[in-house]
Amino acid sequence: MPGRPRPPVPAAAAPAAAPAPAAPVARLAANQLRRMRRIVDAAVELAEKGGFEAVRLREVAEQSDVALGTLYKYFRSKEDILLFALNEEIERLEQSMVARPATSGTPYDRVCEFFRRGTRALARRPQFARAMIRSMTAGDADTAMKIAALQLRIARVVTAALRGVAPDIHAPLDQSIGDAREQAIAFTIMQVWFSSLVGWAAGLHPERVVSEQVRRAAGLILDRPGAE
Repeated sequence: MPGRPRPPVPAAAAPAAAPAPAAPVARLAANQLRRMRRIVDAAVELAEKGGFEAVRLREVAEQSDVALGTLYKYFRSKEDILLFALNEEIERLEQSMVARPATSGTPYDRVCEFFRRGTRALARRPQFARAMIRSMTAGDADTAMKIAALQLRIARVVTAALRGVAPDIHAPLDQSIGDAREQAIAFTIMQVWFSSLVGWAAGLHPERVVSEQVRRAAGLILDRPGAE
């Protein structure tokens, strides 16, 4: 998505402050942004065809028509590129919740609707989604910071769904949204979602089980009868 690049892990509470974006994208020149866009698009295309293993940096460089050394000026690894792509997927999900906020029904209905949209958006390109999910397991400090920022963004949208309002996606990530209970609910259900997505990516269960597990968790947490 040209011009938009910017740069989930506590169980029930948000981190104290929002991590910084992965790169100072706003300061890049137009030609640099186009080069970065080509790199990300090439990695996405390779991931859609062959999953995580198909995203090899040399092939990404060749397909995006940049030198391998140039690629490393923007991204330090294929995990870094895939996390950038995941960031863009979350941004699209945020925009969909702003355009069509979950405002009707109960808090349970609204939260489940958000995660239904998110699961469907990821699963429509399963190889790419599995590659993005795998990129979250790199285990270094930089990756952890990026995932923490993604979690904060998702939790913000979930909290808005609990309240039945459109999320303020332009608010600083370190700005508290909702009360302590709402934040705890948002992070707990989000952790169930991420865990279930990892299971789906590993082939443990089909896509529909992801939504079922989220609904069960939301029902138990929000005291919805019959959720057991």
